[in-house]
Amino acid sequence: MSRTAIVDRNTAETNFHLRLVLDGSGKSEIKSAVPFIDHMLTQVAKHGFFDLTVSGEGDTHIDDHHTVEDLGICLGQAFRMALADKAGIRRYGSGTMPMHEALVSVNIDFSGRPFLVFNADLPKAKVGTFDVELVEEFCVAFCNHAGANLHVNLHYGENLHHIVEAIFKALGRALDDATQLDPRISGVRSSKGCLD
Repeated sequence: MSRTAIVDRNTAETNFHLRLVLDGSGKSEIKSAVPFIDHMLTQVAKHGFFDLTVSGEGDTHIDDHHTVEDLGICLGQAFRMALADKAGIRRYGSGTMPMHEALVSVNIDFSGRPFLVFNADLPKAKVGTFDVELVEEFCVAFCNHAGANLHVNLHYGENLHHIVEAIFKALGRALDDATQLDPRISGVRSSKGCLD
């Protein structure tokens, strides 16, 4: 069974092509015109063992908001498509990632019912030219379009680059955990018989 998805998103604000292979090896080629989010999506692929290709651009002459949000939409849609009916997957996943002085935990449930809990009080600041507040916007877009319940918890940390990178690495680990096929699971992992 090939668990692969291709998403094309073309709007007046962005134009993206994304290809996701769930059962990959962590290879990625990501070019979105926002170098910092490219680096973060590379972490998701590497630590989730997903093969991920992203190409395109957004209206970064305005700011990075639409680009980052639409990348979250595309990645969420890709996971929803690649998981199809979610038969046999573990459904739940977690990842805790230390990054120097920072520690972040991410938990996910591919329940079909999107909800985000974002317990990371990030300041309105920049890492390089990247607005850190866009991390939460990415997570909102991702969980809404993946149909996932996502919890992000920053336990502690000072350096914003370390914190944000730990979030994306932990997300990769949680996604890998949740999307694994488990031979013990018949159908979907739900007492009601469906995930939506």
